[in-house]
Amino acid sequence: MNNNQEILSKLEYLNCLSKIFPTKDDAATEIINLNSILALPRSVEHFMSDLHGQADAFNHILNNASGGIRFRISQLFNGILSKEEQDELATIIYYPQEKIKQILPNQKDPVAWYQSTLLQVIEVAKKFSSRYTRSKVRKLYDENLSYILDELLNNDIEQENKDKYYQTIIDSIISLEYPEKLIIALSSLIKKLAVDELHIVGDIYDRGPEPHKIMDLLENYHSVDIEWGNHDILWLGSSLGSNICISGVITNTVRHNNLDILEDVYGINLRPLANFAERTYDNALVWRPRKTTEEDYFNNQTVRQSAKIHKAISIIMYKLEGTFALNHQEYLMTHRRLLDKIDYQNQTINIDGTTYHLEDVDFPTIDKANPYTLTKEEEKIINDLVKSFLNSEALQRHMKIFIEKGSMYKIENNNLMYHALVPLNEDGTLKEVHFEDISFKGKKLFDYLDAKVRKLYYSKGKNTQYELDLMWYLWCGPDSPFFGKDKMTTLERVLIKDKSSHKEKRNYYYKYQDNKTIMESIMNDFGINNTENARIINGHIPVEKINGETPLKAENRVIVIDGGFSKAYQKTTGIAGYTLVSGSTGMRIIAHEPFTSTEDAILNNSDINYSIDIKETIQKRITIGDVDKGTELKKQIADLQLLIKAYDLGLIKENHRFKYVKTKTRYPN
Repeated sequence: MNNNQEILSKLEYLNCLSKIFPTKDDAATEIINLNSILALPRSVEHFMSDLHGQADAFNHILNNASGGIRFRISQLFNGILSKEEQDELATIIYYPQEKIKQILPNQKDPVAWYQSTLLQVIEVAKKFSSRYTRSKVRKLYDENLSYILDELLNNDIEQENKDKYYQTIIDSIISLEYPEKLIIALSSLIKKLAVDELHIVGDIYDRGPEPHKIMDLLENYHSVDIEWGNHDILWLGSSLGSNICISGVITNTVRHNNLDILEDVYGINLRPLANFAERTYDNALVWRPRKTTEEDYFNNQTVRQSAKIHKAISIIMYKLEGTFALNHQEYLMTHRRLLDKIDYQNQTINIDGTTYHLEDVDFPTIDKANPYTLTKEEEKIINDLVKSFLNSEALQRHMKIFIEKGSMYKIENNNLMYHALVPLNEDGTLKEVHFEDISFKGKKLFDYLDAKVRKLYYSKGKNTQYELDLMWYLWCGPDSPFFGKDKMTTLERVLIKDKSSHKEKRNYYYKYQDNKTIMESIMNDFGINNTENARIINGHIPVEKINGETPLKAENRVIVIDGGFSKAYQKTTGIAGYTLVSGSTGMRIIAHEPFTSTEDAILNNSDINYSIDIKETIQKRITIGDVDKGTELKKQIADLQLLIKAYDLGLIKENHRFKYVKTKTRYPN
C-alpha cells in the first residue's frame, strides 16, 4: 500500500488526529519530540514474585530500588562523603520523615543540616531524572511543590552562580519552614524514578504477616502490574463468596498464626467458629500452628485455641472438598475424597491402596455414613463467613487491585510473565485442559481463564457455588496453570507422619523448564517469535540457591525469581528473595539477604545486603527505541507523517486558529 492509499484508508482517523495537531508545524514539532524520546535510555523495570506477606522487606527493597539508590549515592559522593554519611543519606531518602525526626533533635545547627542535606538530595534527584524527559519527571512531582522542584532540577545556571542560586532558594525554603516537605517530595521522586515499572509475578498473600500492607503500597504505586499467583487466586475466590476458598484461606492463615489479618485488618468475624471449635474438639494437638511446640500447645491458651480453629475449619474444608470433587468430575479430583477412607477403629486411612496411621480421628462432626455432609452448625458457620467476606470493605478494595492491575500473564519487552507454569504433556507438548466441553492449551488456556475470573468478579454476589468452584480448581487442580501438581496433600501433612504420603507429583513443565527448545515453543505459542532475547519470567517454586541452584534456566530463556521472600522459605533458599532488574545496560538478578527490621534501618542506617547473582551486560545501550514503548512511538511518528502528507495533499485543512500545546502529546510519559 503506497502513502496515498494509506492516507485514504486512515482518513477518518487522521481527521481526529488533526484536532490534536491542527497544523503541519504542530505535527512536525511532535515528530521531533518523539524522535528525541526514542534516543533516551530505556526505563528501569523491577520484577519480584512470591512476596507472601513480607511487607517490611518488600517496602525496603522498593525504597532502596534493590540497591540502585545507594549505588548512585556512591557514584556521586565517593571522596566527598564518608561511608557512614552516605549510609545516612540513603536512609533519609528511604524513610525521610522518620529519619529527619530522629536526626534533627541532635543537630546543633538545624539550618546548616537542612542546607547540606537538601543539596545532597537534590543532586541524587538530578542524577535519576536525567534519564527521563522533563515532561515525564514533572508528572511525578508533588503538585504542591511542583514549581520549586522544577526550578531545582532543571535550571541552566552557570557553575559560578549555581551555589548562590541554590543558597537563595534553600534559605527561602527554610524560612518558610518547608525543608522537610521538600526532602520528602524529592525522596519520593527519586524512588519513583529509580523503579519506573514494577512487575509482581504472583503470590502476595499467605505465610507472612502483612499482605494487606503490600496491597496498600501497590494500590497507589505509580506503575505496577500483577500476574496472579495461586495464593492470590485463593483470596480472590474467597472475596467472591466461594465457601471452599474461604475455608482454605482460614486454614492457611491459622496454620501460619496470622488470624489477626482476618479479624483486625479485614473485619472477618471468627468468634462463632472459635466458639464452635472450643465446644466441639477436646484435642487438637497435631493441628497447632507452624513453629509451635507441644509445650506451647499445653501452656499457651492462644496456641491451643488456634489449633482447635484449625481443626474445625479443616474438617469443614475436607467436607466441602469432597463435595466439590463429586460435583466436578471434569476436574479429575475425586482422589481428594478422603473422609470415607478412614478406619476409625484402627485409626488408619487408605490412600491409593496404601494404609497409613492417622494421628487424630476425633472427628465428632463427621457422619460415617455421610462423611461429606456439613452439620447444621458447620453450615451456618461457613454461610456466615461467606457473608462476612463479601461484606468486608477492606478485603474487597484489595481484591479490586488484582482485577484492575492484574492478569493471568503479561508480555512486555519480549518478556513473558506468569506466576507458575504452562501445563505440558509428558512429551513436552502443550497439554489440553477441558472446560465446558471445550479444550484449551497454552495461551488460549490462559486467555480463557483470565476471562472467566473477570466474569466471576463482575458478577459478584450473583454466582452460584458451582460456578465459583472454578477458583478452588485454579488453587489446587491438577492441570491448573497456577498449581502445577497432581494433588495438594493438605490432610496428609497434618494427620500422617509418614512423609511418603505427602508427595505431590509436579507437572511435566518442571521436567522441561531447563529445555530451551520447549520453553521457546511456549514463547511461540504466546506470540513471541523472536526468542533470541526473549525471557519467560516466573516464580512459584523457590530457587534453592543454598544448594547451588540458579534462577537461570533453559540457556537463559527462563528466569525463576522466587528466592524466598517469606521467612518460612529462607532456610530452603538460603536467601531472602530475588529482584530481577532490567534497564538500559542489561539485566541483573539480585539476591537479597534477610531484612532485620524497619526500625533498625531507620535508627542504624542498616540496609538489606545483596549480591548480584547474574549480570547480563550489553555492548550497546538499550534505548526507548529498542523496546515496546519505542515501537508504539514509531507508529505514532508514522501516523504524524501521514497527517503532514494529508495536509500537503489538501485532504485535510490546517487550522491556524488553535495554537499547538506541548502537553497534548500522545506519548505516554
